[in-house]
Amino acid sequence: MDLLSLAIIVGGLLLYSLISGRLRGTIVTAPLVFVGFGFAVGTGGLNLADVDVGHSAIHVIAEFTLILVLFTDAARIDLDRVRLDHNLPTRMLIIGLPLAILAGTIVATQLFPSFSLWEAALLAALLAPTDAALGQSVISARAVPVRIRQAINIESGLNDGIALPAVLLLAALAGTAQGATQASEWVRFGLLQVIIGPFAGVVIGYVGARLLDTTIERGWTSPAFQGIGILSLAVLTYVLAELIGGNGFIAAFIGGMVFGHSIRHPCTFLFEFMESEGQLLMLITFLIFGAALLPEGIAHLNPIVFLYAVLSLTVIRMVPIAISLFGSGLGLPSHLFLGWFGPRGLASILFVLLILEESDVPHRDELLAVTVITVALSVLLHGVSAAPLARRYGRLVGRMGECEESRPAAELPLREGHMPIESNTDY
Repeated sequence: MDLLSLAIIVGGLLLYSLISGRLRGTIVTAPLVFVGFGFAVGTGGLNLADVDVGHSAIHVIAEFTLILVLFTDAARIDLDRVRLDHNLPTRMLIIGLPLAILAGTIVATQLFPSFSLWEAALLAALLAPTDAALGQSVISARAVPVRIRQAINIESGLNDGIALPAVLLLAALAGTAQGATQASEWVRFGLLQVIIGPFAGVVIGYVGARLLDTTIERGWTSPAFQGIGILSLAVLTYVLAELIGGNGFIAAFIGGMVFGHSIRHPCTFLFEFMESEGQLLMLITFLIFGAALLPEGIAHLNPIVFLYAVLSLTVIRMVPIAISLFGSGLGLPSHLFLGWFGPRGLASILFVLLILEESDVPHRDELLAVTVITVALSVLLHGVSAAPLARRYGRLVGRMGECEESRPAAELPLREGHMPIESNTDY
């Protein structure tokens, strides 16, 4: 990346920061702005910025962002509160997520007959995680009941880490011809990924929480350096897990979950990090997506790719979510609302970048194209529909009176931190 490209990217960040407050709560979301800006200045548009998706720096940014997203997403979710107040995301994660991967696999085998079963399942797993940032107006809208908007928030915070082991395993299976002599290798692979990585996450997450609690109680650390500490702990979890033969990304997710559950003091430093450094990394990722990945996806676009992308955002997502919510007492509008607001974004982008670098999958171009087009459609459709649908759904639930949707539930922080809830006086 040359100096001109860097100047254009930084200039775009500066311009958006100047008008971000005016755009909050509108159909012009931050991911939409940065994907569009990246596409305009990249090879798909004016070709002003040279952003090569194969450059090592791009993969370093992607891996670093994925580590922090997995760690902080898991750390911000209070599992005790989820068990007490939030059965909806539990249903969506335990029942809806596996069903969505299964449905995506079945559809992929029909639309892409050249794919192996493992490649079809890999595509489904790449597109299973959701990103609440693309529907920020929904989870920050006061008119949407707390229980509903937190279901979306909690699901998106945990499903990327839950889907990750499946993505890694399926990528390995898709890239390797199966044979009897390889059985012991797969046993070893599974043990290393599923046992050593999480074990490292549990140990480092717990020890990190205890150390931070101790230093806070003794006044040895300042709030500013608590943020640096959490960043260092996330990366340390990844590195140490890799050094002992485990998977660092799984370790980062488990480590964040244990850290968030074990820390006794309020994690204000964690929320401040998500609102600043974490937000910056996510916006840069969307910009890279628009500049480098979107043109490549469009180059391989065809009717079948587009059809799978549309189905992924609708039937493949919405039917499993509706099944997972049977018996919850929610009405049909809530089933549709929760099913539709499963946007694909950051996790899918980072997962596909990881797969492109580390796996030798036969149909890489097709997998990339479908993932990229699905995310691009999601950025557009979920971005522009979030605010108006939140208003409409809020009015509908308001007329329902006392119902399952309006049951009290605890507020949990968003990925962007403790953001102010939008005032909606026009409801």
